[in-house]
Amino acid sequence: MSQFLNVLRIWLMMTSIIAAGYSLQSFRDHTFLYENIYISKPDLVNGLQARTFGVWALLSSVVRCLCAINIHNKTLYCVTLWTFFIVVGHILFELFVFGTVAPTINVMALFMVASISILGMLVGLQHLEAESGSRQKKRN
Repeated sequence: MSQFLNVLRIWLMMTSIIAAGYSLQSFRDHTFLYENIYISKPDLVNGLQARTFGVWALLSSVVRCLCAINIHNKTLYCVTLWTFFIVVGHILFELFVFGTVAPTINVMALFMVASISILGMLVGLQHLEAESGSRQKKRN
């Protein structure tokens, strides 16, 4: 396995832990969301919305953790990549369409982590394909 994929696995595990933290915070206290993320329209954040956010964050955490463990599973890899695209899309829609978030440090950190993850996973995809090609040659 390439060194890049090993670094990517560590990165995915870190993002998994961060997502699990967001999930726990969302279940524990819904004020976390309107104090840190949805600050432009805090009246729209309620317990139900916070728990829904928490479930999404937990699902993302599990998917990313599983991908970090089994990075050669291409289907799981693609699903994990999509979790980051969804985060970026969600932030952009909430910022520019719905106006519920402001470009604060917390929102920009989420956006940057998701964007860096997308770039890293796209590069990692090329490494995976190169490894797959070299395995095919060894078999023949």
